[in-house]
Amino acid sequence: MDGRGGPKTPKTSKSPKEFQNETASNNELSRSSPGDYTSDGVKDNDIFQLPSVDWQFLGGLTVLGAAVRLFKIYQPTSVVFDEVHFGGFASKYIKGRFFMDVHPPLAKLLITLAGFLGGFNGDFDFKDIGKDYVEPKVPYVSMRLLPALCGVLTIPMMYLTLKSLGCRTSTAALGSGLLIFENGFLTQSRLILLDSPLVVFTALTALSWFSFTNQHEQGPKKAFQPEWWFWLVMTGLGLGATASVKWVGLFTIAWVGSLTILQLWVLLGATRTVSPRVWFKHLFARIFCLIVVPITFYMAMFAIHFVCLVNPGDGDGFMSSEFQATLNSKGMQDVPVDVALGSRVTLRHHNTQGGYLHSHSHMYPTGSKQQQITLYPHKDENNFWLLENQTQPEVDGEQIKGPRAWDDREPEFIKDGDVLRLYHVTTDRRLHSHDQRAPVTEADWQNEVSAYGYEGFEGDANDLFRVEIIKKMSDGAEAKQRLRTIQTKFKLVHIMTGCSLFSHKVKLPDWGYEQQEVTCARQGTLPNSIWYVEQNTHPKLGEAAEKVNYKNPGFFGKFWELQKVMWKTNAGLVESHAWDSRPGSWPVLRRGINFWGKEHRQIYLIGNPLIWWSSTAAVVIYMAFKGLAVLRWQRSCGDYSIVDFKRFDYEIGMTVLGWFFHYGPFFLMARQLFLHHYFPALYFAIIALCQIYDFITARLDFGLKDKPAIGTTGAVIFLGLSAVVFTLYAPLAYGNPWTQDSCKKVKMFDTWDWDCNTFHKSIAEYNTVSSAFSAPSSDAPKAPVASSVEPNDKAAVTPQAQSESMSIISKEEKIEYRDEKGNILNDEQVKALQGKVSFSTKYETRTRLVDAEGNEIKVDVMEGSAPAVAPPHPDAEGRNPETVGKPEDKASDKPPTVEAKGDVKKEKSVESSDEKAPRPASEAKEATKGKA
Repeated sequence: MDGRGGPKTPKTSKSPKEFQNETASNNELSRSSPGDYTSDGVKDNDIFQLPSVDWQFLGGLTVLGAAVRLFKIYQPTSVVFDEVHFGGFASKYIKGRFFMDVHPPLAKLLITLAGFLGGFNGDFDFKDIGKDYVEPKVPYVSMRLLPALCGVLTIPMMYLTLKSLGCRTSTAALGSGLLIFENGFLTQSRLILLDSPLVVFTALTALSWFSFTNQHEQGPKKAFQPEWWFWLVMTGLGLGATASVKWVGLFTIAWVGSLTILQLWVLLGATRTVSPRVWFKHLFARIFCLIVVPITFYMAMFAIHFVCLVNPGDGDGFMSSEFQATLNSKGMQDVPVDVALGSRVTLRHHNTQGGYLHSHSHMYPTGSKQQQITLYPHKDENNFWLLENQTQPEVDGEQIKGPRAWDDREPEFIKDGDVLRLYHVTTDRRLHSHDQRAPVTEADWQNEVSAYGYEGFEGDANDLFRVEIIKKMSDGAEAKQRLRTIQTKFKLVHIMTGCSLFSHKVKLPDWGYEQQEVTCARQGTLPNSIWYVEQNTHPKLGEAAEKVNYKNPGFFGKFWELQKVMWKTNAGLVESHAWDSRPGSWPVLRRGINFWGKEHRQIYLIGNPLIWWSSTAAVVIYMAFKGLAVLRWQRSCGDYSIVDFKRFDYEIGMTVLGWFFHYGPFFLMARQLFLHHYFPALYFAIIALCQIYDFITARLDFGLKDKPAIGTTGAVIFLGLSAVVFTLYAPLAYGNPWTQDSCKKVKMFDTWDWDCNTFHKSIAEYNTVSSAFSAPSSDAPKAPVASSVEPNDKAAVTPQAQSESMSIISKEEKIEYRDEKGNILNDEQVKALQGKVSFSTKYETRTRLVDAEGNEIKVDVMEGSAPAVAPPHPDAEGRNPETVGKPEDKASDKPPTVEAKGDVKKEKSVESSDEKAPRPASEAKEATKGKA
């Protein structure tokens, strides 16, 4: 066998003259083949024809990779980092509750399937980092197995990819081994996260494309053969799957697309073997496999997504009213289309995810201290308003009193320019505005809007609003002339001040239950001043009245709307995060991410420095080579007449181009970015490292070509060093016990911002307390657990449930100031920073437990490190925390006339414990944040 795993070929000696003639012949061939697109020096690297030794190596490496990735996968037994989001999405899939995520659904669906097969029923909410899995019997191990198996699969894919590129067996084994011992890949693949599925589908695409390219380069004899088609179709499926996990897959599409264009350009010049008909056949084959197949796969994932999520949820507020109407209990019966005086209506805001104009029997604590007006995202009895004329109707010259004076009269339709009063049905107050500043927005051009009056009160001039129909936004000729349900979009202009009823993505404080602020704006943007009628009833509009309902957008309408919302939300994630980083720091591994910390252990995402820096060096080496090659080409040095030179440039160039497409675009993004965004690029960098090593030791004439033992020995040594470095940082990947001294020895930079003081000074100290990391077992006795309950006072820290055998020893309060890295600041540092920075408050509970005899049970808590904070997510809390976890109220056929106490009860149940750390930081607020 030779170094590539193939049979040995007998060596024949050649005279210098014969060798010179052969070289000249090859050079001439490379310059005189304009009619054929067969590449010089290409070999058939068919991975289906690998000898048994390769499959043995591949199997052994896969088993080793599985052992490394699955080792103590049950550890830790609590929620880690982004498991807050992606585990929570699995719960919502199982419950069928609609959510909005900036990532496509494939990986989340696979995680959900793994959890479902493991017995997960969706009751666990994954709400907080550190929340225990064991007591509620969450099958988290089965859910973690999905990313772990994806991580394992990348190992044989790396091996096969390098073989498809013509590398030796030892080089292919080196590449797989580097993946096994790369700490960052390991950490991501052991948790309920999306990056491991993303990398495995990226790896599948790379393997398929390199294999297809090898078929293509062999010329017309391989074109349109079964294997050619197989790899082209697999490339398309890989592209679809990659883009269906994260939109980073678009970078993979760009990489394959650019190389496809290059192939078609070369084919266009192969005039001898590629006729115009054959060229178009190549073109259409690629269009179908690399465009139609990925798009179909991508859309199919969203079709499954919509089938699974049929109920309202926290994320439906991001979608249009038409979209929401397709969800169970969100739809409504057909309603009368014409709006008349005396109609009971709900008014929906046009621009900010369609909240309803809402009031409830709670007063503003500032300003006029009149009843609050808000924008509320759910159907509710307190959303109904009765539309009154500015004057009461008369019968025989006598005025009819009260808001229901129009109930027995023939409907008088409301036209453009009519002046109305809006009477709140459940609290007997009218919509009102005056020259008072808004409760939150302190702009001179925004006035407070309130509900004012009482039953029997006739109102005053500040209750009057004029209807101004926005004709270009209204649907139909009649809707442009008079008020029609759903079809007419209109403004409500306050008669006395000239301002327009307005709402924007600004939330009221706790006293407003974090509902959205409603104001009266004189300079507000048009979309935020637009309203429309959704529910509409009138005693005189019977069954025969013309009815209307939302148009069903269908699958394609829902699909396209969701893509636009995902794009807009993704672009809006610009707030900083405690563990974010910029792309320039990724190739040099400047900092990582704190995932989790507990019991003097920590999970911190950091790569293997040896592998990381070596792969970066490989990319730099190729770029230097390419720059020099271009200069020599301009000087007509003839380097490209050398076959091995061309193969080195083209083969490694494809890989480095893949690295560039998966890395460069991040420099254009202003959104939050994290180290794990570099992982697809790192995969390509490792391939480039192995390719360069293989060329140097086995393909280029550096004296090592005929000495495969040297190349194999070098690969073994480098892989061994990588394994040693891997073990040094392994405690941060597994959450294993570690000592302060061991930590400090390998912490080479201050920007690697885990705190070594969080660990014990010796391993023996970990044995003095009960381990929180034993494998869960139904037969094992359960340790006492302090579980959180709902606080009665929002200023209090989270209380802990006490069993009958436990008692409270003491309660202590301590204030600490920390910087963004978690370092404690002294009084002088705090004083120097006051006025220059803002401090955010986080509460922490530390509990000491005692047994029935009064003996204290020692429970260690990690100290001195910044808390692990999951990257923010727009659907983590929903638009209005008031309704998180509560079912959607069904729309009433008729507006109820009940008291507001039902609404009051819901509002008093608001959980104001959002301050409990850690929790998603800014992305949860991003969807409800914006400018007027």
